[in-house]
Amino acid sequence: MIYCVEDDGSARDLMLYALNSAGFDAVGFADGAAFFEALRKEIPQLILLDIMLPGEDGISVLKRLKKQTDLAGIPVIMATAKGTEYDKVIGLDLGADDYLVKPFGMMEMISRIRAVLRRVHPKEAGSLLRMGGLELNPDTYAVSVYGRQADLTRKEYQLLYTFMESPGRVFTRDRLLETVWGMDYAGGTRTVDVHIGTLRMKLRECGELIETVRGVGYRLTREKGESS
Repeated sequence: MIYCVEDDGSARDLMLYALNSAGFDAVGFADGAAFFEALRKEIPQLILLDIMLPGEDGISVLKRLKKQTDLAGIPVIMATAKGTEYDKVIGLDLGADDYLVKPFGMMEMISRIRAVLRRVHPKEAGSLLRMGGLELNPDTYAVSVYGRQADLTRKEYQLLYTFMESPGRVFTRDRLLETVWGMDYAGGTRTVDVHIGTLRMKLRECGELIETVRGVGYRLTREKGESS
């Protein structure tokens, strides 16, 4: 379970969607009061904690967490605004495990979470993702097609990772743009189409597994011959 403490409703919903799509159970809270109330019922694997919260801010919330023996060991990733180096330093000094600088992409968020969980729980490291002849290693960022390495750009890798985390799920162009490029990206959805095109070419015979859903977006389908 991942707890996401973020007062911006739109940002919180997107974060929860990305976390659920990546296979995590996640719950969001708009402030520290609701968050601490939930902690009485369930202890999460990790906490995403925004610094700028109404009422009690994220730094104060972090201090409270670290003072309580039963909560101090929960890994925490802080979300900070651009240019707030002081907040980053304070958060890390108080025991935060990592931080994200807003605006951040959902793929970066997921990668940071997995990295922190690997450090805290080494035996829970991520496993290989496979679909047909495709293989993706989240630990090394390596992608292979029937054993041959595919040289992908960062965005192409993030697109493929998004698809392979949720095979069969249809992603709209807007959702892919938000997940891979971030909420504040100024470009249009044509960017997604262009990157899908180059990704398909680099995946060679497996490129056809990325299916266009007319009028909606894209999804990763099963290899021909597999049962649905």
